[in-house]
Amino acid sequence: MKKKVLIIGGSKGIGGAIVQSLLESNKVINLSRSSAESTHPNLTHFSCDVLSDDLPEIKGLDTLIYCPGSINLKPFNRLSIEDFKADFEINVLGAVRSIQFYLDDLKKGIDPSIVLFSTVAVKMGMPYHASIATAKAGVEGLVKSLAAELSPTIRVNAIAPTVTNTSLASKLLRNEKMIENIKDRHPLKRFLNPEEVAQMATYLVSDKAKSISGQIFEMDCGIVNLKI
Repeated sequence: MKKKVLIIGGSKGIGGAIVQSLLESNKVINLSRSSAESTHPNLTHFSCDVLSDDLPEIKGLDTLIYCPGSINLKPFNRLSIEDFKADFEINVLGAVRSIQFYLDDLKKGIDPSIVLFSTVAVKMGMPYHASIATAKAGVEGLVKSLAAELSPTIRVNAIAPTVTNTSLASKLLRNEKMIENIKDRHPLKRFLNPEEVAQMATYLVSDKAKSISGQIFEMDCGIVNLKI
């Protein structure tokens, strides 16, 4: 039986890769400000700003994956309160608003689950990451709390990737020297591509992960836990 999967922010980057990984065997709804990059009989698109627009009614929902995020890297003394608010809104409050709106439908779903996104910067302590790490720490707290509150009905997990080759990270990967420096910082001498992260998300919402909830999965190429 095909599941109905709502992907918020599924038009490009990691979200777009997740859409592609789930399309063949699920009914996928993409909710984002920009149009989806592809069409498919199993894909429905709603143009919507999750922070301000009315969210569309979607019945029979089994899975929610919230992908919107930000990379706002500045020295702490150059971060304004508005920077902190903006990062918190897109990473945490957008997820909260989405989950609250679709919660009743998810509770009626088939083995329902939720996947959110954090970052390795929450665990590592990295310079210039104060705003985004603060927001993503909120995501991790939300995952733990919701996983407890919604059990045993809905599983809730998060993925915490390191640098991933998407447009969001383009400033970090804008030339060969920066690319090599980022590779060298990781013990596995590489960083992520969106398809790898999509495979993890696909696993977490599948029946193979029915015993997993309340977890933060670090996809870190070794940078968090290894010192070589």
